[in-house]
Amino acid sequence: MFLSTIIPTIGRPTLPRAINSVLGQEFEEEEFEVVVVNDTGRELPQADWQNHPNVRMITTNRLNRCIARNTGAAIAKGEYLHFLDDDDWMLPGAFESFWKASKSSSAAWYHGAFTLTDNSGDKIIDVFPEESNNCFIQLISWEWLPLQASIIDANAFFKVGGFEMLEALKGGFEDIDLSRKIARYYDFMNIPNLVASIRAGDVGSTTNYGGMFIQNRRSRENALDMTGAFQRLVSSAQKSSAQKEYWYGRMVYCYMGSAVINMKQKRLFTAISRALHALASLLLASRYILKADFWRGLLKPHYTRVWMTLMESEIELSRIPQWN
Repeated sequence: MFLSTIIPTIGRPTLPRAINSVLGQEFEEEEFEVVVVNDTGRELPQADWQNHPNVRMITTNRLNRCIARNTGAAIAKGEYLHFLDDDDWMLPGAFESFWKASKSSSAAWYHGAFTLTDNSGDKIIDVFPEESNNCFIQLISWEWLPLQASIIDANAFFKVGGFEMLEALKGGFEDIDLSRKIARYYDFMNIPNLVASIRAGDVGSTTNYGGMFIQNRRSRENALDMTGAFQRLVSSAQKSSAQKEYWYGRMVYCYMGSAVINMKQKRLFTAISRALHALASLLLASRYILKADFWRGLLKPHYTRVWMTLMESEIELSRIPQWN
């Protein structure tokens, strides 16, 4: 089987739309399935999709979406895993695009472009990520590759341990954390086609937007602790097709910031290790010391592609309440 789409649900009325957007894919090259994980703590209303031969249902009984996703992945039959929220939906031709890409690459994570919508379902903007190959430094810097617009090699998913179950990362950052863990060991591939529509509104959201910065720091610390993380970051910055100087600056920034955080937390050994890695990063980047982009990466906040796309398009941020 090519693909398993896992949809954890808290019983939102948009669930049938999400499921039917998968079942309606005109994709006949290989088999695919939908695994609906009912985390509502109650029976779901009867619906036609429940009788579809490509749909399976399991129950996790209000355990949270990380557990629901990991549970769905555990019983999935697909070579690739696709995680779709119950208030988002797939666009026509998505699976065909993913399948064609998987036949031409050995990447572990394939991701396409996506449409952001507001609470009413109206389009805000289309976002076209560009991360490919070794993009560890980009993801450490907080670039976002939505699960809804991605498929992940099942073997890679399980080898890195699936979604992190740490309490500090629950409620919104588990997707970025997973992408960082996979990027440490595997390559990514970008698909230029629009594949998913993702709601960016806050009504009924289960995401803890208020804790995102704390979650980011915790996830980044975990990533920097991984064996071989420094070498992977160096390779990622060096192989960047654009803004190489900038990404070297970001690498120095990440290690310096981590050294300060660990010193404040009295984790002396880790703080010293991070400081030494910051120094090594600086030495490797010495040829770029006089470049403005290096200092921009080192001293300025990193603005993600979603944010830059919104700014360049002069989108009214009030349409995305959690970013207002």
